[in-house]
Formats: sequence, C-alpha cells, structure tokens
Amino acid sequence: MPAITQTEAPVIEVSHVSTRFGEAVVHEDVSFTIHRGEVFAIAGGNGCGKSTLMREIVGLQAPTSGSTRLFGMDSRSLHDGQPQEIHRRFGVMFQQGALFSSLTLAENVAAPLKEHTKLGLDLIHDIVALKIVSVGLPADSAGKYPNELSGGMRRRAALARAIVMDPELLFLDEPTAGLDPIIAAGFDELVLQLRALLGLTVVMVTHDLDSLWRISDRVAVLGNGAILGIGTMQELSRSNDPVIREYFHGPRGRAVREQAVKRETHLEG
Repeated sequence: MPAITQTEAPVIEVSHVSTRFGEAVVHEDVSFTIHRGEVFAIAGGNGCGKSTLMREIVGLQAPTSGSTRLFGMDSRSLHDGQPQEIHRRFGVMFQQGALFSSLTLAENVAAPLKEHTKLGLDLIHDIVALKIVSVGLPADSAGKYPNELSGGMRRRAALARAIVMDPELLFLDEPTAGLDPIIAAGFDELVLQLRALLGLTVVMVTHDLDSLWRISDRVAVLGNGAILGIGTMQELSRSNDPVIREYFHGPRGRAVREQAVKRETHLEG
C-alpha cells in the first residue's frame, strides 16, 4: 500500500458530529480525519449510521450539530450554489449501484459528464468507453440496461460512473454487499488497482470483514452512536471494547482473520 502523507491538510474532517431523527440518536460527538491516499473504511453493524455519516460528508444531508469538511470546505455548502469544480473532485458509488434503470450502461456512466461538463458528445463517448473497460467490463456491455447485467457487473458499472470525472476522492457505500465471495474479492482488487492508477483516496462504508482485512488502511468502527475505535485491522482486533471484540472475534470474524493472516504469510513468503 502507498505511504500515507499526514503532513498535508486532511481530505476529510468530521468534527463533533451528532445526528438525531426525532428522539432517535444516530451519532453522538463523532470526530475523525481522513488523509490523502488512504483507503479508509467506516464499519459497524446494520443500523449504526454508516451510510448516514457518508451522506453527511458529501453534503446530501446535514448533521444535527457539528461539521464535516471536504477538501477544506463545509460539506453543507457543496450543494448550495458552489462552483461545479468541487463536484469533479469526488465520486460516489451508492449502495446497490443506484443505476438508472431506463438508461443503458453507457448512458449511466455518461450522466455526470453531461451534467457537470460542456464536453462534446464524441469525447464523452470516448471517455465512457475507456472507463467501462477500465473497471473490467466488456466493451459490448455498454448498450445493455441494468436489468441485463449481473450483480457484479452492475457494481462495476456504478464504479465506472463514480470515476468518470477522474476524481481525487471516491466514496463506496456497501460496495460488496450481496456479492458472492469470489466476485467481491475481484471488486476489492479492482478498487486497489484504481487507487494506485488514479491516486485515489477511498472512503468505504461496509460491514464486509473480508473487504476490511483485504484493502483498508484504517477503519473507524461505529456503534452505540459513537466511534468505538479507529486504527488498522490488526490494531482493532486487539481492542478490549466489547462491541469491537464481538465484531472481530465472533465465529465469522475469527475465520476472516485467519484467512487474512494466511494471505499475508503467503505474500511475505
């Protein structure tokens, strides 16, 4: 994994964020920073507010209190008349891909270019074709509709759309949820390849332990409305927090950790 430079200003700053929906407390005083070049994961069980926090970071909803900053800019201003240049600096792959069912794969991938640029149609066509191939999809899939694609292909199509503007920062919301282990592993490897090729910073919301061990540099574990721990997977696996220990040391967590250790031993050998 590339060296993480922490002397630069953070790409993302989450400061004392609290989120409530009526009487329900989703987050309470959540703070962390994300640095350029990281694959940073936000993990935790279902309903702990992972995706809500990502939506707050990209400015799609506002926290009840506290702030999130993206490239030094308050996220609440990102969709409030700010110059389009800021939107070109990050891409988002939403949960389950969120492709437009009435558009072909190529039309889905082209949508951000048509919305945020003044590029000609011929150039857009060429860029889209390049991005489709870059995520491992066959060129002839461009004319297919989402319902004609497998689950894994839809995720790759959504990823192509997320990177079509050559962003610096990529958000992935549960990118491997529902995929079989082999397809999920291939997607994880693709994320690492694109990170190296494009110099991306990646923020990944997931509860997939395989993905966490395979590609994350640091992980923030959410639970009970708070950050229970932040660190590498090795560091978190030694935590004494009871929720983190259950997450990492339950039957599923032990099996995944053993596989991760085997992979590291094989690579070192």
